[in-house]
Amino acid sequence: MKRNEEDVTYRSIHREREYGGYWYSGLWRILRPVLVGLTVAVIILGLGMSLGGKLYNDYAGPMDPQDDSEIPFAIESGQSLTRVANALETAGLIHSRTVFKYYCDFAGMGQKLQIGQYSLKKSMSMTEIAEQLTTGDGNPLVRNITLIPGQTIEEFAAKLVQEGVLGSSDAFLDRCRTGEAYKDYYYISDVLSGGNSAQRKYVLEGYLAPNTYEVYTTATEDDIIRKLLSQTEAVFTPELQERMAEMGMTMDQTLTLASIIEKEAGESDFARVSAVFHNRLKAKMKLESDVTVHYVTGVLKMALEKQDLSIQNPYNTYVVSGLPAGPICSPSPAAIRAALYPDAAYTAENYLFFCAKKPGSGELYFSRTLAEHEQAVAIFSPLWKQYDESRGIP
Repeated sequence: MKRNEEDVTYRSIHREREYGGYWYSGLWRILRPVLVGLTVAVIILGLGMSLGGKLYNDYAGPMDPQDDSEIPFAIESGQSLTRVANALETAGLIHSRTVFKYYCDFAGMGQKLQIGQYSLKKSMSMTEIAEQLTTGDGNPLVRNITLIPGQTIEEFAAKLVQEGVLGSSDAFLDRCRTGEAYKDYYYISDVLSGGNSAQRKYVLEGYLAPNTYEVYTTATEDDIIRKLLSQTEAVFTPELQERMAEMGMTMDQTLTLASIIEKEAGESDFARVSAVFHNRLKAKMKLESDVTVHYVTGVLKMALEKQDLSIQNPYNTYVVSGLPAGPICSPSPAAIRAALYPDAAYTAENYLFFCAKKPGSGELYFSRTLAEHEQAVAIFSPLWKQYDESRGIP
């Protein structure tokens, strides 16, 4: 029904706006800033995503998402993060070496790069490349090898083959047997010119210094031998060289005696065993060391019999006078030191004998006289025989 003008009053208009079509005005005042804010947020988000996508593509994304061809990449020992980043950029694997470097530093990966040979792709993102280089799933460029004190050259060679360092021990053993390729080391030259090198089983026995070494996976027999030979010279410090001169001993004599000490005793007894051997050498007595027989026979037999002791061999100290033809294993620095610094008390009291106590205990019984020694042997020899029998050694 049409309303007359006279029916329209101030009160009616006010009532209509309050309860009629203008009721939404209050709600609009609330919604308006919210809608404006959402609109602005959407615009900013859109711009941010657009900008973020551009930054990702320009700096962190794959160089070529479609290129899955493998590119070899190596990280070598001592290579810094900066050098790795430079190499990656040069290889076309990342957009920016600077961004890669800062990313690795920020993510705590800077010190976690693993040495190795990797296969990377241009379809990989910067983060994927960083992850692969820090988890170390590439083929290693280097490996560790360990020569344990007391090991012989043959034992070490067998270990290198077992661990896949060498495919065969033949070339390694041939080089160690003749030593001819290592005349440039003065101490090997001395052995070769000393007159008895032909009697030696291996010219290099005793000269390969026991330690743990890092070598390239491509290392040859020659590389390994030279690395270990060089360490031998480092072991003989100026102090030890002065002591050798004072004792009237050569490096070869020192290594030979040290190798016997290494095999005969635990480190706690090295100096006492050294004193016994020095006393016997001084008295012109044969060393009569069981471990030199073991080196000849290759059998670790504790209860040696007459036929074992009488083997005619330049390493058998029950037969030859003085030191054997050469070292019988690779001695530790501690054994080398003991060879040059025998126990003063045992030297002064002229101990001349020792024997093992219970097998496996590592304990030795020292005696001054032959009668004391024979009494000790009578006590402990049954234990030695039982030990041999338990290992199937007649």
